[in-house]
Amino acid sequence: MILRSDRLRLLPLSDEHLDLEYLLDTDPEVMRYVGGPARDRTVVERSHARRMELGRRRDGLGFWVGFAGDLFVGLLMLPPAHGPDQPDDPGVADLGYRLARPAWGAGYGREAVRLLLTHAFGSVGMRAVIAQTRSDNDRSRRLLEAVGMTHVRDFQSLDAAPGAPLDSEYRLSNKEWRTKPVG
Repeated sequence: MILRSDRLRLLPLSDEHLDLEYLLDTDPEVMRYVGGPARDRTVVERSHARRMELGRRRDGLGFWVGFAGDLFVGLLMLPPAHGPDQPDDPGVADLGYRLARPAWGAGYGREAVRLLLTHAFGSVGMRAVIAQTRSDNDRSRRLLEAVGMTHVRDFQSLDAAPGAPLDSEYRLSNKEWRTKPVG
């Protein structure tokens, strides 16, 4: 399903987008807060296959690539919650995003996240959406708070390296989404 806003077009992730994923996943600045850049194309191909598999687990959820006109904005994620540090609950989706550097600072992240939340709650009927980011990723934390998500916990990820910063989890319920103003 293609998702649209005034400036953005989100296309379902497919094999034709692998080169765009490679650009994102090998960029050290983009990957600064998500484990560092991929070492090579094989790692990106494995990540792509995993994303494609997660995207098939529940209708309406998955991964999208975003464009503003011809500008590649990034990878937008809304699969079912699936990680070892996430709830095992089919009514909960996991929100995520990686923006290409040329798209930074233009408000595309906030616009894309609002679009994904509207889709999750309005179209798919999710009960809640969570998002996890590193506790030192101030931009991501501000974005999540701006769209109405609430900080619920800080935790040490099960796969974190010793001494790594904590992760922060945010949550928004369907009821909250329907009743509170979202920036």
